[in-house]
Amino acid sequence: MSTLSAALLVLADGRFPAGGHAHSGGAEAAVKAGRITDGASLETFCRGRLHTAGLTGAALAAAAATGIDPLGLDAAADARTPSPALRAAARRLGRQLMRAARAAWPSPELDALATARPRGAHQPVVLGLTTRAAGLRPPAAAYAAAYEAVSGPATAVVRLLSLDPFEATAVLARLAPEMDDVAATAAEAAGRALDEGLDALPAPAAPLLDITAEQHAAWPVRLFAT
Repeated sequence: MSTLSAALLVLADGRFPAGGHAHSGGAEAAVKAGRITDGASLETFCRGRLHTAGLTGAALAAAAATGIDPLGLDAAADARTPSPALRAAARRLGRQLMRAARAAWPSPELDALATARPRGAHQPVVLGLTTRAAGLRPPAAAYAAAYEAVSGPATAVVRLLSLDPFEATAVLARLAPEMDDVAATAAEAAGRALDEGLDALPAPAAPLLDITAEQHAAWPVRLFAT
C-alpha cells in the first residue's frame, strides 16, 4: 500500500479528536518569555522543535508502525523525555489518541496496549500503532508525528499572539522540506532498530523545552496544557 492515503489525512486532521488542540508544544511558555513574537520567531521555534522532539517522536511512531514491541518503545520514550511534565502530557495525549484510534480503526494491537497501559502510553507510540491499524506504512507515522510537532505550536501562536493565520500557514509551508527530511530520517532509523535495537532510534536533546515545560506546569493560570 502507498504511504499516502486518505487514512493519513484523517489522522493528521486537526479535527481528529486526539486532544492536541489543548497543547501548545511549548509555544505558550516561549511567547511569555518573548522568544516567539512574530512569524519569523515562530519559524525558528518550530524548526528547533522539529529537529529535536519532532524527530524523536517521529522515530518512535515509525518504529511502532514497523511492528517493534510497543512496551519497549514506551520505555524508550520515557528515557527520551527528561521532563516529568512532558512525560505526563505525552501519556494523557496517548490515552486520548487511543480512544479515538480504537473507534476509528479497531485493532487487537491497540487493545493490547490499552490494557497494558491503562493510564496511557506515550503518544508517538500510540500514533505508530494507529497508523499500522489504519493500514499505513511506517513513513506515514513519521510524517504524522513530524507534522504534529510543528502544527500544534503554529496553531497555538495564532491564538496566543493573534498572529495572522496566513502567516502561520506560511511557516508550515516553508518547513515542509525539513519535515520531509525528518520523516525520512525517522523511518530509516526505525528500520535499523529492527536489527540493531532501540538504541538506533534518535534521541536529540531540547533542554529549553524540558525546562520551560516544568515552569509552565506550575503556572496557576494558562491557556494550554503544555
